[in-house]
Amino acid sequence: MGAYVLRRLWQMVPTLLGVILLVFFLFNWVGGDPAYVLAGLFSNDAQIEAIRRELGLDQPLWVQLWIFIKQVVTFDFGNSWTSGESVSSLFLSRLPATITLLLPLLVIETLLCLALAVWLAWVRGGLVDRVTMVVFTTAMSISILVFIILGQYVLAYRWGLFPVQGWSDDLWTNLTRYAPLPILLGLLVSIAPNTRLFRSFVIEEMGQEYVRTAYAKGLSRRRVLFVHVLRNSMIPVITFVVANLPALLLGSFLLERFFGIPGMGREIILAVERSDFPVIKATTIYLAIATMIFNLIGDLLYQVTDPRVVLK
Repeated sequence: MGAYVLRRLWQMVPTLLGVILLVFFLFNWVGGDPAYVLAGLFSNDAQIEAIRRELGLDQPLWVQLWIFIKQVVTFDFGNSWTSGESVSSLFLSRLPATITLLLPLLVIETLLCLALAVWLAWVRGGLVDRVTMVVFTTAMSISILVFIILGQYVLAYRWGLFPVQGWSDDLWTNLTRYAPLPILLGLLVSIAPNTRLFRSFVIEEMGQEYVRTAYAKGLSRRRVLFVHVLRNSMIPVITFVVANLPALLLGSFLLERFFGIPGMGREIILAVERSDFPVIKATTIYLAIATMIFNLIGDLLYQVTDPRVVLK
């Protein structure tokens, strides 16, 4: 396994290089001249030229690319154009809030959706299964904004069960007071599509030849489902969860923005609104690296789940 991990890490290098080239050329050709963005509307040519020299934009293209590569390698993307704060320190200060929100949400939604999927597969074709699928299909058609607005109004404002907005420096206070409502609303949004997908994984596995063989040998339905089918269904579940992690981060943007959580999601939205290129470029690179690492972790979990999987 060690050799496989080293080989995969080495294979990430050309992939990351491709992402660097793509981001660099997109921001240079499509993003416009950063000097004009920084200078603002009321500026003269001398100010714009001074900013270009400060940013290294007056250098040849290959020099600018080398500067960008060094920024990626050293994780030093300079300072935010709007706040003046170091981009690396900005990420380090905002990331704990995002993790506090997303990690419990990821664990709870995965376990809950998997449990519901197994239960619905157990009662497949019955009234409960049909009604649940209708309810879930209806829930999937409702926007996350509706859940957020209604959740804040009813659960927080009208009933006073949760604070409408807020965040603190204490982890336990955040987990018990400020994070529960965003996590609950995130669950309401994700439970329907994830449960439907996981249910299809379990039902597909129940139609395999080894399941009929297990029944023929006299194994009980409970043992077949919870010992054999559930374990083999975990591979597509792991694939989905790992692939969905970047999308989960994007989904947290709205939760952080509406609930006043000082996390990365809200910071990235502000960076896009203000054309804060250093923050946007750093986010793109970090997400690419995180996606590659998550895929590696997913591959390693395959072998933990099913020893028959051979990592090559």
